[in-house]
Amino acid sequence: MKKLIALFAVTTMASSAAIAGVALSGSASVSYDDQGASASATTYDADLTITGTAGASTLTATYDMEGANLSTTGVDLATTIGPVTVSADMHNTAETNNNDGDGDYRVAQDDTGITVSLDLPIGDATIGVDDSGDVTIGGTFSGVTVTHTNRNTADKTVVGASIAGMDIDVTNDKGTTTWSLGTTVSGVDLTLNSGNDVTAAFGLAGNTLTVSHFGADASVSATAADTNDAALFASTAKYAKEARAAYTTVALTRDLTSGASITATYDTADDSLTLKAAVTF
Repeated sequence: MKKLIALFAVTTMASSAAIAGVALSGSASVSYDDQGASASATTYDADLTITGTAGASTLTATYDMEGANLSTTGVDLATTIGPVTVSADMHNTAETNNNDGDGDYRVAQDDTGITVSLDLPIGDATIGVDDSGDVTIGGTFSGVTVTHTNRNTADKTVVGASIAGMDIDVTNDKGTTTWSLGTTVSGVDLTLNSGNDVTAAFGLAGNTLTVSHFGADASVSATAADTNDAALFASTAKYAKEARAAYTTVALTRDLTSGASITATYDTADDSLTLKAAVTF
């Protein structure tokens, strides 16, 4: 009998430890959109994140809950073995592959993969390699964070820094450079990027008012055939992307005593008003 009691106590302790290593978080919202001249619509969103931790290993799984069935949106495992960090993306996202003018890939992409990173005793530099053969070197030097990825298709370099209260990010991807700036002036949070997008957010009588202007985007032609690498073209080719006119949104958000928040957003793109109630836990 004593052995059974002892065994039960050990089992209980193991179960409690397992529960203690699991964290739950998520969010939920409901939105009503009058959609301007089109028919109004009500949409729902509910997300759940489960994070399990055991020592130096962490598993993070995310789910969509608003449909008829629970839908997985991400499963990531990371563990550290000495100076080596191994990260595995185990979920293949089911993206759309339609020729509907928004630049979808022509064929489904496999975005699962494994990345191995090694902390080297060279300042703050880190070297990593993934299962596709791409090598990434990154680190922070004199307050400037630099990440360079040597890829099979084309290299990518990202530089970020905070200078005199201004956050600066510059990205060069396949020879195309984009940038963004962020700063706070007299309590107003301002952001500006290379796409002529400007956002200003500030407090207003207990509310948060966010005004955003999005610059026009030119159309992008469908990916042309690459006769030097037909296999690569077939796997990464994209449909054409339609041009988009400039538009502005104005959003007013207020936190409620119930723990939820409510946001009213006006969008000049379709002259619509959206009301959204949301909660995060």
